[in-house]
Amino acid sequence: MAATALEVSGLCAGYGPTRILEDISFSVPAGGRLAVLGRNGMGKTTLLATLAGQTRYLGGSAKLDGAELTRLEGSERARAGLGYVPQHRAIFKSLTVEENLFIGLKTRPRSAIEEAYALFPRLRERRNNPGGKLSGGEQQMLTTARAILGQPSLLLLDEPLEGLAPVICEELMAAFTSLAQTRAMTIVLVEQRLKAALDFAETVLILERGRAAWWGTPAELAATPETVNRLLGVGH
Repeated sequence: MAATALEVSGLCAGYGPTRILEDISFSVPAGGRLAVLGRNGMGKTTLLATLAGQTRYLGGSAKLDGAELTRLEGSERARAGLGYVPQHRAIFKSLTVEENLFIGLKTRPRSAIEEAYALFPRLRERRNNPGGKLSGGEQQMLTTARAILGQPSLLLLDEPLEGLAPVICEELMAAFTSLAQTRAMTIVLVEQRLKAALDFAETVLILERGRAAWWGTPAELAATPETVNRLLGVGH
C-alpha cells in the first residue's frame, strides 16, 4: 500500500470572522489523484488556499508526508513540498516566459527549465514573450510549469481549465495526467468541468457548504446520478 502523502483531519478554516470549512477530513496516497468537486461557493477554493496557508486556520490538522502544515507559513509550506497553482494565474506579466520559469527553479540549475518546455511546448515557442502578452491558456501553462519546476511532492490546482478553449483544456489535462503517471507527485484538482475531473481522478471529494458531503471513486459517482444531481447540480 502506498504511503499517505496528504492527511487532513477535522480541518476548519475561513476568512476573518467567517467560518467556511467545517470538520473536513480526507487522505490522499503518495502519487494519488484527487478531484475536489462541488457547486460554486461550497469551499473548494478555500480548501486549497487553507492547505497553502492563505486563510485563517481555526482547527484540525493537515499533514504533508507526515509533517504538520498548519504550523508553517506559506513559504515554509512551499519548502516542505507543496506547490499551489491558484485560480487567478499569478504570473509576472512584465517578465518573459523564460524569466518567469527561472523564478520557479529555486535552487535548481537553469537547464532544468527544459522540463517545463517538454511538458508545454507552447512555452518554448514563446520563451521571449512577456507574460502579459500570452493568452489565458498560455498563462495557465506558465503558472503550472513554474510551480512544478520546484519539484513539489503535492500539487494543488485550482480550476486550471476555467475560461479556456477546449483544445487548451485537452493539452493541460494531458500534462497533468503525464505528471500524475510518474507517481512522483500527488495532485489535488479543483475543477468545474466534471468529465475532465472524473477522467483524471482516482478519488473524488464533494463539498457541500464547507463540509465533506461525499467521498468515493469516479466510477462510484457515475453510478449514482442522484448524487451528481443533488450535490453538483448537473446531469449524469
